[in-house]
Amino acid sequence: MGGRFTCRVFGKKSNVAIAMGLLLAVVLWGASNAGTKYVLRSWPPIWTGATRFFCAGIMMLALLKWTRLFGTPRPISRELSRELWLRGGLSLAVYVLLFNWAMWLTSASHVALYLGMAPVWALVWEERPSMSWRSAQRYGAALLALSGVFVLFWPMKSGNVKMTGEVMGLAASVMWAAYGRQVRALSERLPGAEISAETMWRAGALLMPFAIVEIWQKGLPWDAGAMWAQVYCFVGGGVCAYALWNNAFRYWKTSQVFLFNNLIPITTMTWAWICLKEPVTPTYWLAMGLVITGVVIGQTRWEKLRRPQLEGK
Repeated sequence: MGGRFTCRVFGKKSNVAIAMGLLLAVVLWGASNAGTKYVLRSWPPIWTGATRFFCAGIMMLALLKWTRLFGTPRPISRELSRELWLRGGLSLAVYVLLFNWAMWLTSASHVALYLGMAPVWALVWEERPSMSWRSAQRYGAALLALSGVFVLFWPMKSGNVKMTGEVMGLAASVMWAAYGRQVRALSERLPGAEISAETMWRAGALLMPFAIVEIWQKGLPWDAGAMWAQVYCFVGGGVCAYALWNNAFRYWKTSQVFLFNNLIPITTMTWAWICLKEPVTPTYWLAMGLVITGVVIGQTRWEKLRRPQLEGK
């Protein structure tokens, strides 16, 4: 599961091993998203996010220090620590804030669908617009995926609570892509598991003052079910999933890793339907089709598909 161990399961830097790790992360996140929705029925959103990521980060730091499950940790300089606070931790904290508010206000499957747009934002960030087919492909794919968002928005009345949740879900997908870019930059100096641990506890620490104010104002009712769901969220959806996910950034491009985001809406919807009996809205399937089509078009290297045909002539 650690940086080197994962990639040596099928050989050095095995793409199969990385892909399998990402698939497992997607399944864990689907269950974690449904679990977060369940927890938010009882607990306020900032407190839920802050405690989840702070506890997950501390747990991973302990595993890094006292075991070799995730490999050998590297020393962190003062400069790198500052980058972990201002780049990784801060971007993750903003993402967590938007994600939990969106989960609180709208359905888990809708929020997960917006996260499925993250590969589009990653593609756009990797390349500025230019007069080329590749640029037209990327930005055309972004518009197609964005049309899926409008399909979800269309049945809603402006100004209602659900619309606010949808907008926050869309903003969360942008911040998720931004966090992925920060992780890729940091992965040149730290293994994936260590980046996960260091950014998660920092994100939780940044949110904790706001979380304390939140529970002081709203209270924190005791709920055993919410507590156990939260435990799963920071172990399964935090420690395990983030270690697998961030490890992939050491070997693959941001947009390539985010291609697996397409599966998060499916796993989330499945877990939410089974565990929470959450209904699927009529426009969801059309919206998901548009988003996934846009992402696949943006990710496909058409010149590589055409090259064998040209060589065969």
